[in-house]
Amino acid sequence: MNTPKVNEILNLLDGSLVITDRHTEITDRKHLQDNIYKLAEISALGSITDKGAAQYIIRGAALAFGAIPSSIIELYLARGRGEVPLNFTVPAINLRMLSFDAARAVFRVAKEMNAGAFIFEIARSEMGYTDQRPAEYTSSVLAAAIAEGYTGPVFIQGDHFQVSAKRYASSPETEVQAVKDLTKEAIAAGFYNIDIDTSTLVDITKPSVAEQQKLNYTLSAMYTAYIRSLQPEGIQVSIGGEIGEVGGHNSTEEELRAYMDGYRVELSKQAPRSIGLSKISIQTGTSHGGVVLPDGSIAKVNLDFGILLKLSRVARSVYGMGGTVQHGASTLPESAFGKFVESEAVEVHLATNFQNMVFDRLPDGLRSEIYAYLDKNNASERKPDMTDEQFYYKTRKNSIGPFKNKTWGLPLDTKKEVNRVLEDQFRKLFVYLGMHGTRAYVDSKVSPIKIEPDRKFYLGEAAAGEEVSDLAD
Repeated sequence: MNTPKVNEILNLLDGSLVITDRHTEITDRKHLQDNIYKLAEISALGSITDKGAAQYIIRGAALAFGAIPSSIIELYLARGRGEVPLNFTVPAINLRMLSFDAARAVFRVAKEMNAGAFIFEIARSEMGYTDQRPAEYTSSVLAAAIAEGYTGPVFIQGDHFQVSAKRYASSPETEVQAVKDLTKEAIAAGFYNIDIDTSTLVDITKPSVAEQQKLNYTLSAMYTAYIRSLQPEGIQVSIGGEIGEVGGHNSTEEELRAYMDGYRVELSKQAPRSIGLSKISIQTGTSHGGVVLPDGSIAKVNLDFGILLKLSRVARSVYGMGGTVQHGASTLPESAFGKFVESEAVEVHLATNFQNMVFDRLPDGLRSEIYAYLDKNNASERKPDMTDEQFYYKTRKNSIGPFKNKTWGLPLDTKKEVNRVLEDQFRKLFVYLGMHGTRAYVDSKVSPIKIEPDRKFYLGEAAAGEEVSDLAD
């Protein structure tokens, strides 16, 4: 039997969706598509109980509609076996603002190009400053799929499920458990792709590369075993590892081999016969968000595509993974994106530039209000030599959560312009990354499995936020 709150919110769909204890049925597909935005908004802005009910309904509606949270692991492992061509790189898209509208733009482009190999993701850090817990993020994406009539596997990913080096140093068990708790929450919300990031714990003061990577690969194996113990029956979560923190020195083959060899030994101890990683993130010269110059422009980056290619080939030929992953790429010049395909990268992470596109089009009054908020709440981050442009660029992400209500309520003409530029950008990126026709590869390798939403997870107590200022995006 549905709770009164579920029935109340279900009524907003005017009978186009029926939920019983046994199944969810769509009675009017078009009417559901036209009205699902109401639930997406409640999922993002409602009270705790309203959010949970809306998220529960969206998850069930998406399954009935045919938009199914899925793992991309079989596509990546097939690539590692040489069964899938290397003529595309999967975009992993972080949506920090207007997630429902932005995801709709992604699905429109995907349908236009018959693309299927793309991921929606959000990092542990982003969940904090954007005020988007996993269930809300999944709901925005799945509601967008319904609104745009997209069916098939939908890949939702936990990006940088990162261990804080500072907190690990003072309380390792507490910090390890915090990432475990987030992982459990994310899997329950339909995140069947998770990037473990314990690269923050690499200790370059150790005498050998293997010793430097030891804590990294040991905890990666532990988290892999934990994920395998939680994943729903029939789902093999796609797991990524990381050997070099973004913004640090460029990764080497020696580091990759030391990490993977140690990881395999540890995983065999902790979870014998378990499937390991499907990809590996490396550092090639980028930084999250780019380096901001005094005038607010982004500094040019000397990115080493040779490392990306070399390590991707090692990852596939030696370890059977799909290849290497590039982080911090969205602010690179457009000319760089085709090179990710040439360098045989399996995945590239894109975030900050989409955020920039929204901020650059906010009404002047709202932008001034945000800057006043940053002046008051983030003054400690302003260094003596910083220009206003550098300070606001660096800190404005911290306003996303507090101003989420106002950005959802942007004037219609502003939203239309934001949606237009985002769609144009997604289209360009999809072309550069070889997304045309990748739906065929996905359909040939990925068999989506419907996992019914857990009523207790959605309709019970909401998870609390956490301090994430020292974590990567």
